[in-house]
Amino acid sequence: MKSVLVTGCDGGIGARICEALGAAGWRVIGVDKEPGLSTEPCRITADIGAFAAEPSGLAAFAENVRAHTDGAPLGAIVNNAAVQRLAPLEALAAEAIIETMNVNLVAPFLLIKAFLPELQQSKGVVLNIGSVHAQATKPEFSAYAASKAGLHGLTRALAVDLGPEVRVNTLAPAATATPMLLAGFEGRKEAFKALKDVHPLQRIATPEEIAKIAGFLLSEDAAFVSGETIYADGGVLSRLYDPA
Repeated sequence: MKSVLVTGCDGGIGARICEALGAAGWRVIGVDKEPGLSTEPCRITADIGAFAAEPSGLAAFAENVRAHTDGAPLGAIVNNAAVQRLAPLEALAAEAIIETMNVNLVAPFLLIKAFLPELQQSKGVVLNIGSVHAQATKPEFSAYAASKAGLHGLTRALAVDLGPEVRVNTLAPAATATPMLLAGFEGRKEAFKALKDVHPLQRIATPEEIAKIAGFLLSEDAAFVSGETIYADGGVLSRLYDPA
């Protein structure tokens, strides 16, 4: 058995990833900013976005994770945690930009670095959860889209730097039926239908579907996959939007 660190373990996608990996035999160590939401037996409460300004906090966090492995070597990291601060550029606060970059891009970078010895020893895997917004976005997503584009670039760079010892990939979902997304469309049936219809598959993803793909990318079945961004997008990035 190997351990896997999953950030954002209480989110709609993160929780399903934890469940899928636990069922596949991983010892799951979940991390989230807020306490008490996850039922995972191995759970740590931490604000990973603070690591950029507090290296000592990162060191203490890393030791805490190691204490939770219970002898199962760390074999993977799933960088799933993210924040999404939406606003037009003129209204986007500097603090929101910095927070977005620290959580979505800097923290994954620092976590990979902190656990690199374990990952190298175990011939491990890093899976970054990216987004279709790294490739095609919409108004008010500038901070989020930039952070995810950086994460996709980090995947390629580290696949080159760390190969052959560590595989690094990105899984980039499109709209996914998380509780947060569904709550945002409550009472907006037509808007939700329009969101589904813009995808060629005529629906959005389920968190369970994304978790299954994550499980594959962490498995030995994907042993020759590294430096890749796998888009789970229902075909939306292949579609030309032409209102005419």
